[in-house]
Amino acid sequence: MFPAATSFSILLSSPCLFFLLLASLRVFPSIAAAASSSSSSSPLNLTLSHQHPDPEAVAQDVQWRVNSSLSRRQLLSSNKHDQSSSCLTGNPIDDCWRCDSNWQNNRQQLAECGIGFGAGTAGGKGGRYYVVTDSSDYDPTNPKPGTLRYGVIQTEPLWITFASNMMIKLKHELIVNSFKTIDGRGANVDVTGNGCITLQYVSNVIIHNIHIHHCKPSGNTMIRSSPTHVGYRGKSDGDGISIFGSSKIWIDHCSLSYCTDGLVDAIMGSTGITISNSYFAHHDEVMLLGHDDKYLPDSGMQVTIAFNRFGEALVQRMPRCRRGYIHVVNNDFTYWEMYAIGGSANPTINSQGNRYIAPADPNAKEVTKRVDTEEGQWADWNWRTDGDVMVNGAFFVPSGAGLSAQYSKASSIEPKSASLVSQLTLNAGVFGDPRSNSSM
Repeated sequence: MFPAATSFSILLSSPCLFFLLLASLRVFPSIAAAASSSSSSSPLNLTLSHQHPDPEAVAQDVQWRVNSSLSRRQLLSSNKHDQSSSCLTGNPIDDCWRCDSNWQNNRQQLAECGIGFGAGTAGGKGGRYYVVTDSSDYDPTNPKPGTLRYGVIQTEPLWITFASNMMIKLKHELIVNSFKTIDGRGANVDVTGNGCITLQYVSNVIIHNIHIHHCKPSGNTMIRSSPTHVGYRGKSDGDGISIFGSSKIWIDHCSLSYCTDGLVDAIMGSTGITISNSYFAHHDEVMLLGHDDKYLPDSGMQVTIAFNRFGEALVQRMPRCRRGYIHVVNNDFTYWEMYAIGGSANPTINSQGNRYIAPADPNAKEVTKRVDTEEGQWADWNWRTDGDVMVNGAFFVPSGAGLSAQYSKASSIEPKSASLVSQLTLNAGVFGDPRSNSSM
């Protein structure tokens, strides 16, 4: 059991102690204890090597972090002589690093700020900095030093930054190697063109503060994926970010739109993923989690979707899930045409503290959709709504354990009211975009 926020009044009054506490939780000691306790009574059945043994405890930890960050903001703002609260929003990710006035010289602190299933994603932490100085992408088999492609294919950990604003038009898909951070803070960076970003059989990748848009299918060509390997690639789907058989992936503060297939797709046994603080717009099939109803390894898929804003001209799949455990927490769903959250093959959906604003269409008020499945089959699927706010006639259809007390542990820390969603998603997407009231 995590301590109540009120137990931390002394720690909350000290920023250093508070963030030291959060850093100490990176190993989730209470979660490990809970997992150990549960394993003593029944054997764990883990489908994937990076699958967490106790997803309910991870969901609980996310809520604890949100509550603690909001409590700290409230406490400090009540002290008129303390100016340290001026940068705080209550968003635990942003409050972890944005209050450092010297963040430009301490960029790698970001790796300590992840939450949910993607918490602990190292990215390029501990590695050297690589600065992108050349926006070209002329030769995917022999990329030039200074280009983004040259940096992401290296085998060593790298923290990748950008020397200036740039529009990177990819010739073919950008294949990213493990232990990389693509950090767009301080620059206006667009990635567009053919293929876009592919994370295939890799781990520990952070993508932060990047525009990704107008991605198109490409391939049937040779592409370099490491300094020593060039291989033939078939045709890609045109996803903004394609996550394939990968783990420990964190996508934060990105703006995604206008791609041919999905904006973010995670399939083929991917797990340990957090998608946070991002802005999605102008797209049909937004996010696919899970390869195929019959692909059993996706039962171990675990994804946190937190503090995102689903904006204008979206149709469906926010996300569309096959198998796995999906925690949807404190997001702002401002538009959909068909449905917001869909699924098949018995995924677990834990929806907490979101705001769902239904469209005017009287036939599209339902948040949820069980795809190509009769009610007799989905009645025992574990779909739950907790603390969500439904606007304009929106409604969520729970099922299975979502109708029972099975979630008592995840609910032991009450999700913050969705009335705070506007505050928590204030800076969703790339910093400085028109809808944001603040900038870097």
